[in-house]
This record gives sequence, C-alpha cells and structure tokens, in this order.
Amino acid sequence: MGYKVVGWSGVSAVKAVRQNYSGSIELSRLMDVFRRMTNDCIRTGLVNNVSSLGKLSSLSYNKLSNYDSPSYYKLCAISRAAGILAARKKSVRRGFPVREPYSVRPQLISCYGFKIRNGLLEIPVARGIRFGIQLTKHTLGAISQPGVEVRSFTLTPHSLSICISREVAPIECVSTIGVDRNLRNLTVGNDQETRQYDLSESVRIARVAVDIVGSFRRNDNRIRQVVSSKHGGRRARRTMHILHNVTKRVVSVAVQQRTAIVLENIEGIRSLYRKGNGQGSRYRARMNGWSFGEAQRQIEYKARWVGLPIIRLSRRETRGSSVTCPRCGERLQSDKRLRRKLWCNNCRMVMDRDVVAAVNLSRRGRLRFDRSQPTTKAQGPPREAMVSEREPERATLIRTVDGGKIDSQRA
Repeated sequence: MGYKVVGWSGVSAVKAVRQNYSGSIELSRLMDVFRRMTNDCIRTGLVNNVSSLGKLSSLSYNKLSNYDSPSYYKLCAISRAAGILAARKKSVRRGFPVREPYSVRPQLISCYGFKIRNGLLEIPVARGIRFGIQLTKHTLGAISQPGVEVRSFTLTPHSLSICISREVAPIECVSTIGVDRNLRNLTVGNDQETRQYDLSESVRIARVAVDIVGSFRRNDNRIRQVVSSKHGGRRARRTMHILHNVTKRVVSVAVQQRTAIVLENIEGIRSLYRKGNGQGSRYRARMNGWSFGEAQRQIEYKARWVGLPIIRLSRRETRGSSVTCPRCGERLQSDKRLRRKLWCNNCRMVMDRDVVAAVNLSRRGRLRFDRSQPTTKAQGPPREAMVSEREPERATLIRTVDGGKIDSQRA
C-alpha cells in the first residue's frame, strides 16, 4: 500500500543563518535605543491591556518620536513588544505564573531598510548613514541559493542572525519512519529498517561541564556566575553540534527513501525526574539536562526546508509506544538483567525497547496518510535491518522485531 500526505501543497520554509561579527559604537547605541523603545511599548501595552499589533501601534508610535532612531526600527520595536505581550497573555490564560515582561539584552531587529551588496549587510543607523557588516562565506552561500529570500535580521552585541525563506514543493512519501529520542541514542526506523545513532558523547560533555563548575571553590558569586556561563555555553554548543550532525543524517536518509518523519510528544517528561521520586540527585540532574527538545527542533526545521512532512503525534497516540509488542500488541515485560531490552511473553522474543518505540511510532503515524494509492509490490514480512555502506560509523546494525525469531530458527 502506498501513502501520500493529505492536504499538503507548496509551503514557505523558514530558517536562520547565524554568524559572529565585530560591533561598533553606532550599533551599540542603536541596539540600546531599540531595547528602550521595546520596553516603552511593553509598558504601554500593560497599562492599556493591549497585546494586538494594530492597537499597540496606534498607542505607541507617536510616543516613540522622542527617540533618535530610523522609523524602521520603531515599527519593529512595536512588533517585538506585541509578541512579548501576546506570549504573556497566553501564559496567563493557561494559568502559569508570570512577571512583568522586560527586555534586558540589547538587540536590533528589522525587516525593513537593509541591503545586501558586495558581500556586506548594510544597515541604516541614521539618515543617509549605513553601517556595513561583512558576511561570512557560509552566510553568503546560504542566502545565494536559488529561490531564497532574505526576510529580516537580528543583531546582538556579537552575533548576526539572518532569517531566510523559500517556497518548497512537498515530497510525496511512500512510508513513514518513527524517531525515538533517548538520552544516549536516537533510534530511527520502521518495519523494514532501523538505525541507531550514538549520542553518548553529549552525556560525557555534560558530565565534564558539571564537574568543572562543581569544583569551583572560591566564595565569589560574580566569578562563579562567569565560570558557569562559560562552561554552560560551551556545553550547549558542543551538544548542539552533535545533534546537528545526527539530525542532518536522519533527514537526508528520509528524503532518499521518501519517508515522512513521525515524532512523539514527550512534553512533561521533566516531571518524572523530580525530587521525591526515589531517584538519586545525579541521575535527576543528568535526565533534566537532556536536550530532547533540541533534537525535535532541528529535525523539524531541516525537514521543512526540503519539503519533507513531519507528523507530530499527541500524547494519547504515543502512549505505551516503547512497551507494546509491535507483533502481537501485548505489553512487554522488563528484566533488570536485560537492561534496555524487553521480553514478549506471547511471541517469546527479546526486543530492544528503542527499536520497539521507533517501529510503533512509525505504524501509528501511518494513520495520517491516505491509503488510496495501491503499490506495485506487495509488502513482505519484516526483515533484518540493513545499514548502507555509506552510512557513518555511528549508525549501528540493529535487528528488527523479528530478529529473535530468525535466531531461534537458525538454532
């Protein structure tokens, strides 16, 4: 049976390209002015209980005439304040505790008035005066791709982020693959093939960063904060790079095989690792430092950029995906001696729980597809998972749910 995505037409994919740059006094002044304008708009919105862009613009634009700034940035400051107020209103509606919002970091955001010429991003800083930022080779290569349109830029004291978009045609998929996110690995696959990518290096990086920060004994909170920020940022960058390489491979393989990616909803997983749950402090710290949301974010934006559909299952749809036998549907049994493997009492098979979760997610994601188109070849029984020779070393060979049955027949 073949599958295609229901209701998918051409869409606009958006992503950002980031680089570092050397600042200037003019840009620092302009960023500080933008921050103060944003805070003035936030105060105006709070006083008048307004969060929509239209009403906030009519109330705030005339008040921003006292600032020495091009009008482009006044409009963008109002837009940013409206976004902050809308997020606060949403949190209040959901019952979350909120504080009075305030923009602290100096920054500059605009979608008007800038130009890209001769490898420079030219930003207006005053009437008739522009400041040029040299773009890197990577940034120029990203914005010069066919069909790419530059939408806006965001400046901080040391970094530049350019938002780009393009129209992409959706890929017509023939199957689905489930993605099971774990602390030490990322398992991807379906009935026919399963791959497992090693993420244990990110666990080691996090442990080293925690040990270094914990070894600081000087009784100075200011220096302690600097040390924690330095090593915490280094840990985040290295972890993000590892996830970038893995998610890039996942999306690349999915595009080659024309398979839609199915993601599970694991929101609220932090509640499983709270104090009082009978777990050690080190274990809770390790699990709460797990960046499960970053892997999903990277997979989603990379898939959208190439037109690959993403299926996000609800918490109800993903319930029991890692403990349900994909062959008979019975609940799998655990054994401490088997570690991450589970035992099916009905099928008499031992299965890796990560592989089980990926296969179950793939099957449940197929319900989002149209089954109207017949295939030319009948689907055969599940077979041994094979990894291409071109696949990187981190992709290890894993048997599918029939692996134990094959071994028993050989014996």
